[in-house]
Amino acid sequence: MKRSDIITSIQVNFKNMRSADAAAIVETISDHMVESVAAGNRIEVRGFGTFQPRKRATKTGYNPSTGKPMYLPANTTILFKPSRELTKKMNG
Repeated sequence: MKRSDIITSIQVNFKNMRSADAAAIVETISDHMVESVAAGNRIEVRGFGTFQPRKRATKTGYNPSTGKPMYLPANTTILFKPSRELTKKMNG
C-alpha cells in the first residue's frame, strides 16, 4: 500500500473530504511519528504495533568478498514490533 492508497482510502470513508485535506492528515501523522522516533520516543499504535529506536554498538564486521575485518560504527535504527491482533490477522 502506498501513500496515495491511504489518501484514497480516507476519502472513501469520508465522502466530503478533499484529497488535499486527506493528504495533509497523512503528512501530519507521518511527520509527528518521524519526529517522535528521532527524538528517541516509542510510538504505540493500538492494533498495529510499536516503533522504537534501537541503538547498535560499534563492532567489527567482515567483508564477505575479501574476508578482511572492517569497522562498523555505532548507529541507531528503528525496531517495529507488530501487535498481537496484526500477527493473528496475518496468520489467518
